[in-house]
Amino acid sequence: MLIAERQQRIVELVNERESVRVSELSKVFSVTEETIRRDLEKLEKNKKLARSHGGAVSLQPSDSSETPYTKREIINVKEKKQIALEAVKHVNSGDKIILDASTTAWYMAKALPDEPLTVLTNSIKVALELSDKKEITVISTGGTLLSKSLSYVGPLAEASLKTYFVDKTFISCKGLHTERGMSESDEHQTIIKRTMVNCAERTYVLVDYSKFGVQDFSRIDQLDAIHRVITDHNASPSALQQLEDKGIEVTVVDTVSQQEVI
Repeated sequence: MLIAERQQRIVELVNERESVRVSELSKVFSVTEETIRRDLEKLEKNKKLARSHGGAVSLQPSDSSETPYTKREIINVKEKKQIALEAVKHVNSGDKIILDASTTAWYMAKALPDEPLTVLTNSIKVALELSDKKEITVISTGGTLLSKSLSYVGPLAEASLKTYFVDKTFISCKGLHTERGMSESDEHQTIIKRTMVNCAERTYVLVDYSKFGVQDFSRIDQLDAIHRVITDHNASPSALQQLEDKGIEVTVVDTVSQQEVI
């Protein structure tokens, strides 16, 4: 296969799946991962796709408002992992917590110690990740399954959440705007996350730098519902100051000097 043909096929695959890993492309085309990385670099330069950690994502608009978990898994990975590690520090033995269906919450689940905890979640991936930790009680909301995010939503999931009160909720969101609050692109996820906030004594919002100043379609809640924001060092200093001025606790993790351990 000619180089130009391979690169055209790469673009087609990325657009078809919305995101593809370097390792997958290497196997598909029987070339080294280094060759694939060079292809992706050229294709990104030509605005055919966008490179991300471990792969590439499509630049074409999705036919759904919800981003597939396969695409979310390779966007800002380092930042999300370090934010998750910091979030775990705020969980105490015996806590009852909620984890949403975000990639960062999944990294949190991977990092949680196997100690007495109760975790309520609408995420299949989070529930599976915690299934081997014998000291952790996992409660799944059930509901209507969204295949792209492997999460449960809908009236059953909402009713299930309303049955409980928890110590802490850990959620992410598509946008965190200092005037308009938290927002999501998918209305089903918005309703679930709003319910998660209302169930908790304290709400922790886990967002990387790219979420600041963004206002998406559906509002989750105002900023006064948030107790602490955990983010990375690339977040806008002025936005962080505005959050602190509103009485919100802010934790900034240093993703440069820290090493990945998840």
